[in-house]
Amino acid sequence: MKNWALMVPLLVLAQPAQAQTAQEVASAALTEAPVWDGHNDVPEQLRERFKDILADFDFTDTTSVGTAGDAANPPMQTDLQRLHQGMVGAQFWSVYVSANLPEPQAVQATLEQIDVAKRLIAKYPDDMALALTADQVQAAMKQGKIASLIGMEGGHSIGSSLAVLRQTYALGARYMTLTHSKNTPWADSSTDAPAHNGLTDFGRKVVQEMNRLGMLVDLSHVSEMTMQDVLDVAAAPVIFSHSGARGIDGHPRNVPDSVLRRLPGNGGIVMVVSYPTFVKETVRQYLADRAGEKARLASLYPGAPDQVTEGLGKWDRAHPVPAATLADMADHIDRIRTISGIDHIGIGGDFDGIETTLEGMKDVSGYPALFTELARRGYSKADLEKISSGNMFRVMRAAEAYAASQTSKPPIETPAAD
Repeated sequence: MKNWALMVPLLVLAQPAQAQTAQEVASAALTEAPVWDGHNDVPEQLRERFKDILADFDFTDTTSVGTAGDAANPPMQTDLQRLHQGMVGAQFWSVYVSANLPEPQAVQATLEQIDVAKRLIAKYPDDMALALTADQVQAAMKQGKIASLIGMEGGHSIGSSLAVLRQTYALGARYMTLTHSKNTPWADSSTDAPAHNGLTDFGRKVVQEMNRLGMLVDLSHVSEMTMQDVLDVAAAPVIFSHSGARGIDGHPRNVPDSVLRRLPGNGGIVMVVSYPTFVKETVRQYLADRAGEKARLASLYPGAPDQVTEGLGKWDRAHPVPAATLADMADHIDRIRTISGIDHIGIGGDFDGIETTLEGMKDVSGYPALFTELARRGYSKADLEKISSGNMFRVMRAAEAYAASQTSKPPIETPAAD
């Protein structure tokens, strides 16, 4: 006769573990490895909305800042409450300044933006911690704080000076996007007419000096030729702080397959953006059609702006904006995984630098929903942990290791401007 009292525990142990839901897999991954987001433009909002005055700015909750549907004053997409809800454990704060500024003014404005970012971080010591190294990011995450790093968006921020580059690194900047919407005197942008066919000789020196310092080279916004030239020169992994895959959306801001194929050899990552124009090809086409209609109306009715406005309003009512969702963002992650591999993907939402957002990803609180979608597509917990922050940790540690190997090398010198 069988002893069922002894058999029951064995039967229980023999039962397969109950499968986790996609939401549970995502939650477990983000608990273990919170999101390290590559790009957020809150410092730009502080400059434009508050003139960098923080006295009356409450970053705990910004949901009352801005008005839904008001293009001139849209709602803010980031605050501490929503960052915690979004499981964001580390954030690169962008200290963007306009590419239209003359270089000397751009340098001053960048210093002001570094200052306001650091003041914002210091104002909330229970929630945020300035991080200059991967170890400091890890320590802040363990304390439940948002590790806060600084990234400069656009090479105009250094005024074509390696000395300024070194000083911004000393002030805490840990990446620089080589261009923004316009070319610099030494690198081509993705959204400007080519002037250099990639990098100039000075541009190559910029990349080499960034590598020597341990400053990450960010290739979002640069032209395909610039991407290729950087990959020829770079001795440390690069990042795309907020870009998509051009094979999904053809915007020149996105990364072409030719570059994705080279990324494993460099070790870098594409931090996938959430901006609908870069995420959904039908949105990009829609905006081009709308711009064409606006130009047509302006040509038909010169000197009659009211008729242009009325005509464009009729066109808008007849042509609703195509929907773009977090599933479309996940398609970019799929594409990069297929071509580059799971080790070369990160997240760079671009929140508070975009005027429209994805359905299901309206602000920084939406990352758990994105990771649930990825889990639903078969991404494992280990995969999700790499995408959320593991890959970025690897990249930053590699950049730091290369810089540590170069300490005996002097700074690259170039003649000062007259």
